[in-house]
Amino acid sequence: MDTIFALASARGKSGVALIRLSGPLAFEVAEAIAGPLPPPRMASLRVMRDASGGRLDTGLVTVFAQGASFTGEAVVEFAVHGSLASVAAMERCLAQDHGLRLAEPGEFTRRALENGVLDLTQVEGLGDLLEAETESQRRQALRVLDGALGRLVGAWRAHLVKAAALVEVSIDFVEEDVGNFDDQIRAELTEVIKGLRREIAGQGARERVQTGFEVALVGSVNAGKSTLLNALAGRDAAITSDIAGTTRDVIEVRMDIGGFAVTILDTAGLRETGETIEAMGIARGQKRAHSADLRIILCDGPDEPPPVDAQPGDIVVLGKADLFPDAPDGVSGLTGQGLDALLNRIAETLAQRVARDGVSVRRRHLQAMQAALGPLEQSIENLRSGEYIAELVAADIRQAIGALDVLIGKVDVEDLLGDIFSSFCIGK
Repeated sequence: MDTIFALASARGKSGVALIRLSGPLAFEVAEAIAGPLPPPRMASLRVMRDASGGRLDTGLVTVFAQGASFTGEAVVEFAVHGSLASVAAMERCLAQDHGLRLAEPGEFTRRALENGVLDLTQVEGLGDLLEAETESQRRQALRVLDGALGRLVGAWRAHLVKAAALVEVSIDFVEEDVGNFDDQIRAELTEVIKGLRREIAGQGARERVQTGFEVALVGSVNAGKSTLLNALAGRDAAITSDIAGTTRDVIEVRMDIGGFAVTILDTAGLRETGETIEAMGIARGQKRAHSADLRIILCDGPDEPPPVDAQPGDIVVLGKADLFPDAPDGVSGLTGQGLDALLNRIAETLAQRVARDGVSVRRRHLQAMQAALGPLEQSIENLRSGEYIAELVAADIRQAIGALDVLIGKVDVEDLLGDIFSSFCIGK
């Protein structure tokens, strides 16, 4: 395998730049540049020189032994001064003097996958961590990167392997009195089915942590939705006016609420209208609001009913609370009354939806778990009937194991790797 190098820190002027080497020639090249290498995992200050003896820079050299590095290979990291010229000189020396190859996007992480340091779900978790914008995204990505999903799949796989072994015994020794293993097989499969169902049930909310939740503002015309949106966003994102029907299309503002990535949707005010464009805006807004993760319904007055039927999980508050100073549970984008309370309610509601234990976060994870669940449920039904063909149950279990192997990247994932690693930076 080629020895590769790349700038692992951000490109551009900085205090320190980190250049990483990985591969069979990493130690040899690093020693030619910086002299005798320090012991593994101990940084040492060295003068770095090119092939002609010219001084490149002074910086720290850190060595990671094969099998104890991020990639699983011999790795050396140079911490040099972060000027454009210093980085360019080091890269020129590595490529021209020593014939090393510049790493491709995500190639260090891909080598970690190929060398068994990370499984595919951990690679995805690392990608999510690099892209994390909010605290909830950071925490979720760290759990996946830590291998939580891989360990869960490993436990499921162990149950399935045991069940498969029991089925194979009943097939191989069908003519001998080895006993009936149906109850044991059923118990092993049931344990996995329960785990899969539990994980699938909360997967949608966890996926939303990564992609972001949508929260729609719903109310009558001039209920204060656009003013509230502007107050939440801290800027004039929507046009506000006393003229009814100002908002015609859905206006979106992305923000961080309680550590969650949230897109606030300002929808057109609800009313009967014969104006075609406004009617289209109202219909489009209600469609988006219906598909949103959460609706904030603004009432027109303390004694007024909600302008739409509130569904379980909706937050119903009084809009334009500045006009009703004695009314409780109100919010006003004009004065800021009730804004903090509303933000807290949104955050608490979203937190409750992701409170279920679970670690799967991607659509690919969901599809793999569903592909494993179907055959196992079929096997349980066959076992309960008491009249089943053992070979078919064994085939169903093998199919489920195969789906779980795909989930963690053991088999049939080559077509996924290009998409996954294309989002990684060069030095990762």
